[in-house]
Amino acid sequence: MAKKILIVEDNELNLRLFRDLLEAHGAEVRTVRDAREALDAIRIFLPQLVIMDIQLPHISGVELIRMMKTDGQLEAIPVMAVTAYAGKGDESRVREAGADAYVSKPISVSRFVLAVEELAGTLDGFVRAG
Repeated sequence: MAKKILIVEDNELNLRLFRDLLEAHGAEVRTVRDAREALDAIRIFLPQLVIMDIQLPHISGVELIRMMKTDGQLEAIPVMAVTAYAGKGDESRVREAGADAYVSKPISVSRFVLAVEELAGTLDGFVRAG
């Protein structure tokens, strides 16, 4: 059965990269570009993982994670935070908000897929080297 993954990302290039990579490995993917629509999309889709950009307009990814983790319906869904602006203390701030994993951009494809698998389970079609 395909893993259900929701991506919250406003950058079209990153969104396509994540979606294409996950779909190539058998995941069922939904995307949200506007953070203001994210919680409703998560409630409807009920993914096994949310991949969340931290630098979003209107509502930050950190705030969205906090909102998810205080919502009884969404709190158990793992969140993988991704950001291009990894500064000192960012990872601890993001993890304190409730993120289960933290990945900085540009991403390593193998590291990204391994982080997804740690949170959502094995993806179909992913073959590990060696």
